[in-house]
Amino acid sequence: MAYDSILSRISSTAEPGAPQWYQAYVGVFFTTLATLILELALTRIFSVVFYYHFAFLAISIALFGLGVGGVFSYVLAGWPGRLFSKLGTLASIASISVVLSLIYLLSRSGEPDNWTLALVYFLSALPFFLAGAVISLAISETIERVERVYFFDLLGAASGCLALVPLLNRFGGPNTVIAAAILYAVSAAIWYSMANRITLRAAAVGLALGMVALFVLNARSPVIDVKYAKGQALAGEKFVKWNSSSRVALAPEKDSGRTSIFIDADASTGIPNYDFEHLSEADREDLLYHGPGLPYVLRPGAKTLIIGAGGGYDVARALASGSRDITGVEINPIIADTIMRERFPDLSRRLYFRPEVRIVVEDGRSFARRSSERYQMLQLTLVDTWAATAAGAFALSESTLYTTDAFHDYFDRLTEDGLMVFTRWGFDPPRESLRLLSLAMEALGRLGEKQAWRHVMVLREGTAEQLARWGTMDTVLISRRPFLPADIARMREAAARGRVQTVYLPGDRAANPFGELLLSANPSAFRDSYPYDISAVSDNRPFFFYTVQPRDLWEFVRHASRLSADYKVNRAVPLLFMLVLVSLVAVAIILALPPLVLGSRLPRGRGVRRFLVYFVLIGVGYILIQVALIQKFVLFLGHPTYALTVIIFSMLLSSGLGSFWSRRVIRGEPSRLRAALAGVALLVTMLAFLVSPLTSAAVGWPRVLKVLVTVCLTAPTGFLMGMPFPVGLERMEKIHPPSVRWAWSLNAAASVLGSVSAICLAIYLGLRETLLVGGAAYLVATVFAAQGRLERERKL
Repeated sequence: MAYDSILSRISSTAEPGAPQWYQAYVGVFFTTLATLILELALTRIFSVVFYYHFAFLAISIALFGLGVGGVFSYVLAGWPGRLFSKLGTLASIASISVVLSLIYLLSRSGEPDNWTLALVYFLSALPFFLAGAVISLAISETIERVERVYFFDLLGAASGCLALVPLLNRFGGPNTVIAAAILYAVSAAIWYSMANRITLRAAAVGLALGMVALFVLNARSPVIDVKYAKGQALAGEKFVKWNSSSRVALAPEKDSGRTSIFIDADASTGIPNYDFEHLSEADREDLLYHGPGLPYVLRPGAKTLIIGAGGGYDVARALASGSRDITGVEINPIIADTIMRERFPDLSRRLYFRPEVRIVVEDGRSFARRSSERYQMLQLTLVDTWAATAAGAFALSESTLYTTDAFHDYFDRLTEDGLMVFTRWGFDPPRESLRLLSLAMEALGRLGEKQAWRHVMVLREGTAEQLARWGTMDTVLISRRPFLPADIARMREAAARGRVQTVYLPGDRAANPFGELLLSANPSAFRDSYPYDISAVSDNRPFFFYTVQPRDLWEFVRHASRLSADYKVNRAVPLLFMLVLVSLVAVAIILALPPLVLGSRLPRGRGVRRFLVYFVLIGVGYILIQVALIQKFVLFLGHPTYALTVIIFSMLLSSGLGSFWSRRVIRGEPSRLRAALAGVALLVTMLAFLVSPLTSAAVGWPRVLKVLVTVCLTAPTGFLMGMPFPVGLERMEKIHPPSVRWAWSLNAAASVLGSVSAICLAIYLGLRETLLVGGAAYLVATVFAAQGRLERERKL
């Protein structure tokens, strides 16, 4: 069907009289508000129900559904009936489909097979498909004010970003999804009101009220809730609370029956229960003569900084050694405050209320950077969130705790005889624990210490069977000054007493990879030939957990054992292949819709095709820049949640304002559009090199000031990034109206591919380089924006 005939159908089926602009704006606002809340809430639920790497799949699902819905809207436009009535019907179905897909998702038990995952993917995509159709039809009907409609589109999404955190914190993941269903029903009532369909409007209001009732009932007595996670039924949970970064529960350990804290139904942290007023020698032995406790034998009574305090075991170890000044930093307020100090303090005998202990709720790296104190012991024991970040996979998760820049910060916090102590999983051959040595060697080199072998001890706790399968616990001690002979002798004695293996002590021969690396005449050559990637990582490429050598990618996908913890950590490698494949399939579906469903072919005119490339470039560029900026600002803002919220809100709001002002600024002149695109490239380049120095300079600033600075830095870029899409759509309609549908398709397809490309680029190039590639996409788009001068071609 030709584009003009579709427009004529819209005109003939729309309500008489001038459009009710304010209602259209509000309808678009509520639609995108619901859509962003749903998208981000699903990342949390996927992270809990499946594994952390599936969280990224929610982003792919949303982009895919919105893209397909945008294209399919051209079919819906040609169906009989009033336009705004159709929008009301689509929004009502979206509201119902949100709840139905949630019920299906939460009822899956056992390990998901491919069929289950396919159903989850497409059922979860249905609300986004309907929302994409609603937004596309609304913009088509109000094309003469597309810049304002697009503003309310982005304003709704920005508001959804702000609403997400309080919704998750107060009501949890499933109820946050139900809140999205309420908002879709509200938008349905608005659309029906515009259609003057009183009965249907009343039905939509009734649907919204019904969803509100479901929301309230489910908040009081959860029926639609997480009952299965990672293929296992959740049992024995006596406390559950969500926030924007995790689902935290109290439950008994399967083996011991002791109560532990579980994060996203997988990672756990134990709660010690010791009477420190009358600590027995057996309890002291239990706390100190194991891997993470042995460093306190070297530095008894040390002033201690513990990053990732969790349930408090490291705090207990420090207390058992006689420490009287302990600072514990915990990023998750549910653990540090709700469980340990408010609801269940007696589980640890009020450990966090002891006068020797100070607990700070903050990102550990940020605290270390802003602190002016010096510590004799700085400890991190198995500190990793295993939670969904922008990368969406554990082995692809950005961790600024384990970088050369972080080690430099940690050394600044140590006294002259201070120790850094890291406990990580040990494997054969070693990966994570050996990479810690690479970080230490580079950080010590910055301090002028060229003999790193004198500064390092490596201990191992666990059996040979654990080493071969699930992994042992390797504790790595790194000293600010070389270890003294007395330190080495004391450690040998303590390790023998605790039956802990001394894998490497200063003076040992190169009998294993630890000694070989430390004593190598050419450490770079050793790392290059090693079967895993153990090179030092920086804040620009903070993928500490990703240890697969690029040359071994295919071999790992084919032969990695699913029985090992190493596969669990590096399972993001096959995931990366899967995501690329899923994204390519999604792109193929999106691009197949215009010819298969609409009967539309790519235009023959070379100028039109070149202009369509413009939409690909701005689609890829936007998502690359957004993902990279989120990660670049994590350290500055002190928490991944703050970075996600502030960056997305700032970019969406400023992009919305850019869209709103685009017609007045661009004025239909290609030269002005090219200037805006070049401005994006310039500002992004400045951000790429400015953020890291700013992070160092402003480490002690108040958080409110940091948020304001972040908004001020990113808003100008977002403002310019909001102009190209609405201006391009308006221009495409003038040049070649049938190609508008292709512009929607290509932009959506580019967004899907861009989200995967952001991961690949960040891993292999770095976050700064990812930003620069995103800026380069806008710069290249200036070449294709020149096609705006083309004369309008003949209609199809």
